[in-house]
Amino acid sequence: MTTVRLTMAQALVRYLMAQTTEVDGAEVPLFAGVFAIFGHGNVAGIGEALAAVRDGLPTYRAHNEQAMAHAAVAFAKATNRRRMMACTTSIGPGATNLVTAAAVAHLNRLPVLFLPGDVFASRRPDPVLQQVEDFEDPTVTANDCLKPVSRYWDRITRPEQIMTSLPAALNVLTDPALCGPVTLALPQDVQTMAFDYPEEFFAPRSRRVRRIAADEAELAAAVHALRQSETPLIVAGGGVHYSLACEALASFAEAHGVPVAETQAGKGALPWDHASAVGALGVTGSGAANGLAAEADVILALGTRLGDFTTASRSLFQNPSARLIQLNVAAFDAVKHGALPLVSDARRGLEALGDALGDWRAPAKWATRIKTSVGSWNETVARLTAASNVPLPSDAQVLGAANRAVGSRDVVVCAAGGLPGELHKLWRVAQPGGYHVEYGYSCMGYEIAGGIGVKLADPSREVFVLVGDGSYLMLNSEIATSVLMGLKLIIVVLDNRGFGCIDRLQRSTGAEGFNNLMEDVTAGGDPPQIDFAAHAASLGAVSEKVSGIAELEHALGRAKAAAGTYVIVIDTDAAVSTAEGGAWWDVAVPEVSQRREVKSARKAYVKAASRQIVGR
Repeated sequence: MTTVRLTMAQALVRYLMAQTTEVDGAEVPLFAGVFAIFGHGNVAGIGEALAAVRDGLPTYRAHNEQAMAHAAVAFAKATNRRRMMACTTSIGPGATNLVTAAAVAHLNRLPVLFLPGDVFASRRPDPVLQQVEDFEDPTVTANDCLKPVSRYWDRITRPEQIMTSLPAALNVLTDPALCGPVTLALPQDVQTMAFDYPEEFFAPRSRRVRRIAADEAELAAAVHALRQSETPLIVAGGGVHYSLACEALASFAEAHGVPVAETQAGKGALPWDHASAVGALGVTGSGAANGLAAEADVILALGTRLGDFTTASRSLFQNPSARLIQLNVAAFDAVKHGALPLVSDARRGLEALGDALGDWRAPAKWATRIKTSVGSWNETVARLTAASNVPLPSDAQVLGAANRAVGSRDVVVCAAGGLPGELHKLWRVAQPGGYHVEYGYSCMGYEIAGGIGVKLADPSREVFVLVGDGSYLMLNSEIATSVLMGLKLIIVVLDNRGFGCIDRLQRSTGAEGFNNLMEDVTAGGDPPQIDFAAHAASLGAVSEKVSGIAELEHALGRAKAAAGTYVIVIDTDAAVSTAEGGAWWDVAVPEVSQRREVKSARKAYVKAASRQIVGR
């Protein structure tokens, strides 16, 4: 057996470089690069290994570990989980800064490889700088924080251990059902240890997507339910995109006359003006989709967890005879809500269902109902997003201007606050991949970093980042990274002077405005007047502040013509959100309060909660 002597870090990097995948018929590296912020726990080991292969495996430097991990997560999402990135940090704050982004990846089922440094396996110099010491368990380090938010976690305490851990890690990263973040904690001394690795360990390996076929009995049960249906509805989730099943979905919906509603992750599976598209579903849903969902007697959920926003906290599907079919590659998700499980790859499952259904179609009267509902909703969207000359425009009016500015291949990126809800309801997506909103974890700070990941995935597409002032203040440093890397972003900052979304939620539950808007928390005097445009300019972006929708539309034109990252700031109304569409969301209201408004909200809450359907 031929061997090669390498440090553990060198061997790990060489193994990653040997992994490939197929994208659009071409064989490409599975790992597109490594984000790294070096410190004493990784610079001498994995840092040396990465420097030696920089031409084959690019290393990118960010300004915040959480942000670079967000970028890696966004890259994986934008490539439909076909490619991924790794992130390496030092052993202390760098490692714990990964936790939030790991949770984003875990909840959204997205692959990213975390390679945080760790304390010495030998323990000779303990306690070292940044070491977290557990008084009862000396094996605990900061990296144990990553265990609950990793699909696979290991600490490499011997250099030969990567020969069993790396294949297991790659299996998790590339398996559609297991997919999620992987953490390999790398003690800084072990990174530098040498071992005689078998050459065959580094043999090129092409990773193909595993497409699971449906069980015959589960398929038969789903077909039987659909054949009995008179008002069927499809709910398209992120799994439709990850399975590359958008065309199969369109063909199925057209052939069988079934309307398609979309989750946040599934949005864009059909073009907004497709005859079968009825828009967003749930708490942030369209009037058309939610109205049809209330009548649906069979709901075919494709690649979705059916979280509370999608199901309106289990109150949306009100037809007493409704049956739910969960077509999902993960059995964990397929059995939720008392569903008929159909464990399968989304594309293969749809094709099998279509073949088995033959010429079956939903009744013609259902098609008429769909057309009427969608027509009415499209008129509502046009009205809400139309240009206006009000001094403080609504979020809907701002995104309307942005939507008119984007090209068919451009991408909108967002994550938290009120904007994702407005986007889900109102944004019109022309083709798959044009809508990138992280709303599984609703992570403030994802937006700008996520835009970098999207741009890395396809530099030919213009990337529009919509971000509130709250998220901007939380994590804005990657504007400098986008400038440094030459990755142009168009960033629109909507300044409502605080956490406007939560202020509205707070007031809707009967509470007084408290600790959300700047005016509520200012310690005497006027709230600070933050100059976001000047701040963005200080990070290297071209920036400007505009007043009103007309100025915004002109600024968006200048931004599209610019060569580099461009930031536009606009003041918006903190009190206004889109009332049309949507559905109830279970946000518990106190049973006991001195406030009359809270008591009234509690009564409304109890009444609404009575519509929840347990088990569905």
